[in-house]
Amino acid sequence: MQSQYQKLVDSLKSASALLNLERKSQLHQDVTSICNYLVNPSFRIAVFGPFNHGKSTLLNAILGNRTLPIDLIPTTGAAITVKYGSDVRTRIMLIDGTEIYRSGTQVLQQFAILDGDRQMRKDVASVEVFCSHPFLETGVEFLDLPGTNDREEQDNLVREQLLSADLVVQLLDARKLMTLGERENLRDWLLDRGIKTVIFVANFINLLEPEEQKQVQNRLLFVAESFRAKLPPGFSNLYRVDALPALRARLKGDVAEANSSGLVAFETALQNIAGILQQNHGSVRLPRVEAIATQIQQSLKAKIDPIATEVKSLVDKQNAKVEIKEKAVNLIKQGFTNSISELQDWLSFPKLLAKYQADAAVALAENNFKSWETNTLKKDLNQLQIATVKWLYQAYEFFQTERPEDLLIPFPSEPTITLPPKPNHQSDLSETGSIAVGGGIGWLLGGPVGAAVVGSISYLLNKNIQQQEGKSANESYHQQVAKLCIAATEDYFSSFSTQGLSILAAYDGKAEKVISLEVNQEPLEITNKRQELQRLQNIFNQLLRELETAKISVNYQPYQEIPQTKTVNTRYLTQPEKFKTSAQVQKNTTKTNNTHQQVSSASKSVTEKNTQQVSPSPKKSASPRPEELDSKFNNWELDEEIARMKAEMRSPGFKTHKQQNTTQNNQTPNPPKTQTPKDKINHAYSILGLESNASLTEVKQAYRTLVKKWHPDLFVGKPQQQKQAEEKMHLLNEAYTILTDTI
Repeated sequence: MQSQYQKLVDSLKSASALLNLERKSQLHQDVTSICNYLVNPSFRIAVFGPFNHGKSTLLNAILGNRTLPIDLIPTTGAAITVKYGSDVRTRIMLIDGTEIYRSGTQVLQQFAILDGDRQMRKDVASVEVFCSHPFLETGVEFLDLPGTNDREEQDNLVREQLLSADLVVQLLDARKLMTLGERENLRDWLLDRGIKTVIFVANFINLLEPEEQKQVQNRLLFVAESFRAKLPPGFSNLYRVDALPALRARLKGDVAEANSSGLVAFETALQNIAGILQQNHGSVRLPRVEAIATQIQQSLKAKIDPIATEVKSLVDKQNAKVEIKEKAVNLIKQGFTNSISELQDWLSFPKLLAKYQADAAVALAENNFKSWETNTLKKDLNQLQIATVKWLYQAYEFFQTERPEDLLIPFPSEPTITLPPKPNHQSDLSETGSIAVGGGIGWLLGGPVGAAVVGSISYLLNKNIQQQEGKSANESYHQQVAKLCIAATEDYFSSFSTQGLSILAAYDGKAEKVISLEVNQEPLEITNKRQELQRLQNIFNQLLRELETAKISVNYQPYQEIPQTKTVNTRYLTQPEKFKTSAQVQKNTTKTNNTHQQVSSASKSVTEKNTQQVSPSPKKSASPRPEELDSKFNNWELDEEIARMKAEMRSPGFKTHKQQNTTQNNQTPNPPKTQTPKDKINHAYSILGLESNASLTEVKQAYRTLVKKWHPDLFVGKPQQQKQAEEKMHLLNEAYTILTDTI
């Protein structure tokens, strides 16, 4: 028995310790008792009842001598365990560990009876009496308990000891039976702890008149039947024993008187019941374990469930934050990849020539290259650089990994040319004075000569001069100068492309450290709470397993571990193969694949220069296709999504402007709803064509629809309509900002 239930005992003790139960609490005392009970191999019979009911007298009658103290006042002041021994002796253990071992039972007068103030001794831990008796030799122990209904501390001791008794003998005084309330309290207390093996013994019936005896006997039957004792079939739970006459008869050896006192019948039943229950010890003990274990489980659940709810809430919040960051890093990677690809494509040598060479050659011929470079090329480059760098600053705000560097792509030195020798015939010049081209030289191409050179640039690009070898026999001086301008700008763009792509490749490599999200450990707060929860759940589940192993029914399911917080390890991956194409390869490709766009751009520049009209922006072209407009709108949505997530994450840097002119400024948050006039909100709804109770989803949908209708890129080449579209977009943006900040 001891080894069979040792793990269950260990689980009960661990659970009790984890609950931090007070030592004097009923549950702590019950756990201690039930654990001692489970590992005790003996079959224990407890005799209890109110003081002065003859408990010690009855036990002495069974044992056949005056082993236990008997008096007319409550005497037993400790739980006395009677065990088998070759001779009568007494062992007393004190709380401080002192052991007192004496022959006989005289020492009980000092340690095991109430003092003059009817108080139990505080220093006694246990009292054991050994004597030679055949019944005790079968592994049975008797437990003589202090009288109840005298002092509270005695009642508590009795209840604690009853929990570790296999069979309970409840002694009743036939002269004053328990009231209904007392019987129900006793029954409830015993049954709540799974104590159902109870025998009632009525004492002092011999002191009643015959007629009274019959009435009391009927009442005793009712008491016994109402308790619903669980004894082996065929045995009653009610007996009559006149304890004092029985003891006298046993001491005198008077068998007839012992029979008439009821002692023999009770002893016979007691020995038979004990023998049967000993064969199935578990059926007696396990129901009591179930009752106490249920209380332990309820107490554990009362601690586990609130902590589990808190941990789950913390985990859910942490996972939500990680998911937002994960979504942000994916959006940032996408935005950065698109931006750097756009800049890389812009820096490709063929694209630079196609878009800028004609205007650059004309500017060089007119000695106006530096101004053109600043107003056109630098402006376009700055926009692309800012669009690229802003994603790294978005990443830095979110993840605080490594502060990004600025992306600075320098321009090559201004191209210069050396003029060919002047022709001898005047018709090739058509004007007086010097003709020269070169940055900073101070020579000018003016009048018809300048116009002729500019026109030659357009003509030569149109003739695809890259395929020509040598100098044409009838080539004019203006065409020679134009060729030099074209070649100089080609070298300029080749150098610019090569250096720009190299810088961009290095910058792309550094982005890996900036666009990086690593969440490998959960916050310490969650870890600490989880560890506390895990300790409680582990002991709960362990107790559950041991109860099931002992075939004790359980009403709970084991706890499952709450999943760990989400871990993420993602970063931007560089793509160096994007930048492997050299400027020389691009240059050679361009020489064999010059496009009509160069001719159109050059011709347009020549025409507008000669008519003294304002030169249009090189970026202007035909109206964008619908898919191009959708792409621009999607990019806008990415920016909006990032801004929204930053607000959710309450990023500390969300409302600040970026320094050193490296990123676009974040939009300044609009005033809260309490500061926005009602008519301004209503006007915003009206601009978007919505009712004043429209939802945020409806606002976003209406805004998307109107943006696609009024985007200024739809009206390229139509100045008046484009201006109207820009004004309309301004109103739409204001309305959208107001409503998204107030709904």
